[in-house]
Amino acid sequence: MSELVPGRPTAFAKLSEVCEQILATSPRLGKMDLAGRLLSELPPEEVEAAALLLIGQPFPRASSRVLDLDWTSLSRLLEELLSPPPNRFATLFRETGDVGEVVRRLYPEAGRVPQKTLLEEPLTILGVYATFAAIADLQGPGAQRRKTALLRSLFSRATAVEAKYLTKILIGDQRIGFNEGMLESTIARTFSLRLSLVRRANMLLGNVGAVAYIGRIQGEAGLQSVQLRPFTPILPMLAAHAEDVADALEQHGGECAFETKLDGARVQIHLQRDGACRIHIYSRRLTDVTASLPDLVELIGRQVTTSSCILEGEVIARGPDGRPYPFQHLMRRFRRVHDIKDMVDELPVSLVLFDLLMLNGEALIDSPYTMRRQGLEGVCGTIPVVRQLITTDPHRAAEFFDAAIEEGHEGLMAKRLDSTYKPGIRGKAWLKIKRSMETLDLIIIAAEYGSGRRHRWLSDYHLAARDPETGELHMLGKTFKGLTDAEFEDITNRLLALKVNQHRNVVVVKPQLVAEVEYDEIQQSPTYPSGMALRFARIKRLRFDKSPEEGDTIQHVRELFALQFKRKAASNQSGRRVSRK
Repeated sequence: MSELVPGRPTAFAKLSEVCEQILATSPRLGKMDLAGRLLSELPPEEVEAAALLLIGQPFPRASSRVLDLDWTSLSRLLEELLSPPPNRFATLFRETGDVGEVVRRLYPEAGRVPQKTLLEEPLTILGVYATFAAIADLQGPGAQRRKTALLRSLFSRATAVEAKYLTKILIGDQRIGFNEGMLESTIARTFSLRLSLVRRANMLLGNVGAVAYIGRIQGEAGLQSVQLRPFTPILPMLAAHAEDVADALEQHGGECAFETKLDGARVQIHLQRDGACRIHIYSRRLTDVTASLPDLVELIGRQVTTSSCILEGEVIARGPDGRPYPFQHLMRRFRRVHDIKDMVDELPVSLVLFDLLMLNGEALIDSPYTMRRQGLEGVCGTIPVVRQLITTDPHRAAEFFDAAIEEGHEGLMAKRLDSTYKPGIRGKAWLKIKRSMETLDLIIIAAEYGSGRRHRWLSDYHLAARDPETGELHMLGKTFKGLTDAEFEDITNRLLALKVNQHRNVVVVKPQLVAEVEYDEIQQSPTYPSGMALRFARIKRLRFDKSPEEGDTIQHVRELFALQFKRKAASNQSGRRVSRK
């Protein structure tokens, strides 16, 4: 067992051993006690890095850094270091389902021991964290070779358990039953802080590690001083579902604001004038997409004349007939990094605003929706604000819904008039209403090569819902339906870049890609541990703008499953009443 030595940097082995203990502990409070003990015993300067690495984050959520490593490079390095027998890796993966655990088992088989020389010091928490940053910052010719050299330095000095958690962090698959929400609770519990303050600070900073450090050193006073600020993007507020406008009105107490639900790409716009005018545009995944949207930057700078603000809106592309282009078409603008001017001419876009989160240095996220809407209308210039109807009348709301559908939009949003803005929270203050059966945003966890015409493509996708409490992914079925040949080819390339293992024709991937899935119903199934499967699932579209954390939860799927029986029971009861007449 690694011990903390005063005055000496803490070994990464200590954090790895705590992760192993958390993985082996079932009770939630037991997991939190283990993590809390580590965070309270570490030197203060190590707390931020340790907190992030505990939950498998190499960088804060709001950071623009990415490792940009593919599994091919990492697996080639591991094969070079460990020289496993043919098919040994695949055999161990079938047994464990965990790439990190496979690496841990291979280390002793390969006789790997950390090198202990004057030039090869043991791994430390801060050293690992700094190396990840160095890997992310490498660019230009030879960058991949230098990234691999840094990785080799880490793995050559790692113990088996350290190698396990290096691998899990690198491929984004921590899965020890300890996620960001539990870490927030741990910080509050360990340092005697209000959980609401911890969560709010994390929402605004986008860095739960920094929140842990502030909470430990400065306590509640430090957390209360955390403010919304330009160029630190925050997670978008999310919406729950309503069956129809009448259901939305009922959930909101009889009156609410209905807004057109645009089928575009959600963006967060940060503007500040301090001599020059600085504008940054962030996607809903908090990626800086400013360079891809120079036309919108120019428009915003010309029309929004306030000294500073944070706006939220939707970017849409329209065809010659004025109807919105499909979402997948629009994503070409967000992914373009070269020849941007040509794409601006080829695919012009427009901006529609719907929220105001900060104005002239004053945060508005705690202000009611009606006040934010009024402020938005006062600063937007000629940039349109999404259409709105405030009503108590379900008939007017239904007409508004039909008009939105007729114009090619997705449906409506229904917002409580007094609702505050809660970043990253999916609550009932905002509701979304669509015409068709509710779709599910599911995560692709594996894919199979097809047959016949599809034999060249990964085209049969394994779909899973997430459990936000444990971080587990629960498979609900698979499908090859709904996509074009061009989309099959594009997604095959994306999935191969996320590949972590392959057994025959099944490729296991990092759980990064979100698919919006239609289905006929949710049915009982003995095939999957969740006990449920989607009947006639088909992919409506790939949601490249959504992170896995925005995918639907297994708890929500269970709610929909239960609701089906209520609807069927009500339908059968109605049928019996009619037949008796």
